[in-house]
Amino acid sequence: MKIIAMIPARYSASRFPGKLMQDLNGKPVITRTYEATVNTNLFDDVLVVTDSQIIYDEIKHIDGNVMMSKKEHQCGSDRIAEAVEDLDVDIVVNVQGDEPFTEVDSLKKLINVFKNDPNKEIDLASLMVHIKDKEEIKNPNTVKVVLDKNNLALYFSRSPIPYPRDENVNVKYYKHKGVYAFRKQALLDFYHFPMLTLEASEKLEQLRYLEYGKKIKMVETNVQGVEIDTPEDLERAKKLWK
Repeated sequence: MKIIAMIPARYSASRFPGKLMQDLNGKPVITRTYEATVNTNLFDDVLVVTDSQIIYDEIKHIDGNVMMSKKEHQCGSDRIAEAVEDLDVDIVVNVQGDEPFTEVDSLKKLINVFKNDPNKEIDLASLMVHIKDKEEIKNPNTVKVVLDKNNLALYFSRSPIPYPRDENVNVKYYKHKGVYAFRKQALLDFYHFPMLTLEASEKLEQLRYLEYGKKIKMVETNVQGVEIDTPEDLERAKKLWK
């Protein structure tokens, strides 16, 4: 299988505009993410896909692989689908540009989902982390996922799912991390399918896959890292980087 990593990188972000170009101990966040992904040595190629000339110039400056998006997109899946449409590739791993702590073991687990799926039943795979903090479970910025017995995703939500009506039931809560691995065809299908109501309501692109019957295999990781969504996250990332 030919496996590549793609890093969608928008400059604007509603909660933290320009976050990917913020300094993270000497280098921009997007540069840290790109270098961490390359250094895993898991991919035939690593490519940043951006709508920003600033980000484009930064990745070019470090001799990285980068391309400009041809048009505006509502989500990262759309952006990388456009980029891979004409590429000869089997598996595309989507690494978020604000995930500078992306590391080898978690990505290996995602890739192994497809290596262990000879009948090609799984359309995409993604990461999750077990969470226990009640405030984090309630936080709408923390996306939760519920699973079937085979660790296939049943639903993603910003709400606490499942709802703890009986607190004596030993329910595990999982936080969805925005790192995906796709079969190329699943990605292209997503690109051409219109948005439906669940995705529109929760503003979660992964729901489009479920609404159209795609199978998402969830893989547990113990690596929390820091997703940089706010200035406070960036400060935490700086401390963790040291």
